[in-house]
Amino acid sequence: MKPAPFLYVVPGTLEEALSVLKEHGAEAKVLAGGQSLVPMMNLRLARPAVLVDLNRISGQDGVRDGNSEVAIGFLTRQRAFETSPGLADRLPLLAEAISFVGHPAIRSRGTIAGSIAHADPAAEIPAVVTVLDAEIVVRSENTTRVIAAQDFFIDLFTTVLEPTEIVVEIRIPRREAQGTAFLEVARRHGDFALVGVATTLAVSRDGTIERATIALSGVAGTPVRAREAEQLLVGAKAASAIFSEAGRAAGAPLAPMSDIHATAAYRKRLAAVLTERALSLAARRAGLEVS
Repeated sequence: MKPAPFLYVVPGTLEEALSVLKEHGAEAKVLAGGQSLVPMMNLRLARPAVLVDLNRISGQDGVRDGNSEVAIGFLTRQRAFETSPGLADRLPLLAEAISFVGHPAIRSRGTIAGSIAHADPAAEIPAVVTVLDAEIVVRSENTTRVIAAQDFFIDLFTTVLEPTEIVVEIRIPRREAQGTAFLEVARRHGDFALVGVATTLAVSRDGTIERATIALSGVAGTPVRAREAEQLLVGAKAASAIFSEAGRAAGAPLAPMSDIHATAAYRKRLAAVLTERALSLAARRAGLEVS
């Protein structure tokens, strides 16, 4: 199929793009990578009257590395982040998660900010920014808002983003985390995941877990932080038994949907098992022996 007719606008600056969004509001959609939007338009699931192409805006595809945070511009491609040794070393969890997104051709066009704005609950990047306590910076013509990732996602493909706003930056705090891991289960690599788990561990010299974060994808309309499991881990020594208990704690409160790909019960079980495995992998990457 072909998309419904639309007006195509190519602004040269962010200010021009925001002006167009203010003029057209909900009738307009922004295009960065287009890996989700264009297929939806071709199927006529999305019918914007105005398409605002951001790709001519310069200076928005970089990463700023500060003392307290890493800031990612809204035109930063997933593949560019994945293949940059410096960036991958600074944020290994994000780089690892991106490697699960589609295929290299998809990641070469898709943007990190676009995945966040699209808010697919099965997507990898929203779960990662949630587990890393990132901040999402959005702008309209007259205002700038800084929104915690955990408050940004509302429901399936739904965020707090207004029709006149653009995600302009993702800020990820630099915190001590010796071990990170991302795991997911999909029918084939590159397919939408049934369940995904992102986790980080900060440990002391004696192997005590000082801080743990866990976020799950594919189990609700938004990424889900497993707060109970996180609290269970703090103060414990890295061991298979505590990771198994944390996995059960992560899966127990979930109420995922059943669909043609998996039942709710299967997704709950996957969430528990993947959490346990991800924690064990993160601990090993932190140099710990998991007994």
